[in-house]
Amino acid sequence: MIVKICGTTNEDDALLSVALGADMVGFVFAPSPRQIAPQVAADIVKRLPPEIVAVGVFRDEAPKRVVEIALRSGMRAAQLHGHESAEDTRWVRQRVPMVIKAFTAGDPRLARAVDYGADVVLLDGPRPGSGQTWDRALVDEVPVGLRVMVAGGITPGNVASVVARTRCWGVDVSSGVERSPGVKDPVKLRELIAAAKAAAPCEGELVDEGPYDWEVDA
Repeated sequence: MIVKICGTTNEDDALLSVALGADMVGFVFAPSPRQIAPQVAADIVKRLPPEIVAVGVFRDEAPKRVVEIALRSGMRAAQLHGHESAEDTRWVRQRVPMVIKAFTAGDPRLARAVDYGADVVLLDGPRPGSGQTWDRALVDEVPVGLRVMVAGGITPGNVASVVARTRCWGVDVSSGVERSPGVKDPVKLRELIAAAKAAAPCEGELVDEGPYDWEVDA
């Protein structure tokens, strides 16, 4: 089970998440109470172990800006959490090692999720970062064969049942492990990561690396 701790705003929380077993650390570059400046995120990423996947979260940003910000700040993945087109998503994926494309659960676009060329499909509630849950049965609308990550209303107390119901590849948690927006709770972090890892094993490599110089293509 892949665990992504998102909405990270400071080095202490990032390092603690990793020490407790998180596989991915997310940094929100879109407008949000958890928004972080790219340079601040870059300084944090330099302290993370090389196997950890730093994820930059964007919403309706121009594709070229996504690539520029993601690679300049040391992100190994870009999470597109808006209304990005399949064409723009594929364009970004050609230029960063990994792309996570987010959809609201029940979005009719899920039927053609494969067209986006993303490595992972993320299902979330209608208000990302709010901790709002949704009908987990909607995960069945994702085409077979795609990696699925689940977000929205996940807590230490329900993560095992979410994993069991959705059979997801990973979970993405922000508010469910916080004391306040952008500030993580060490106890909740430890309990959630342990419960998620116990619910399902983790198999395979996270990212297929591919060198890319965004300046050449800008």
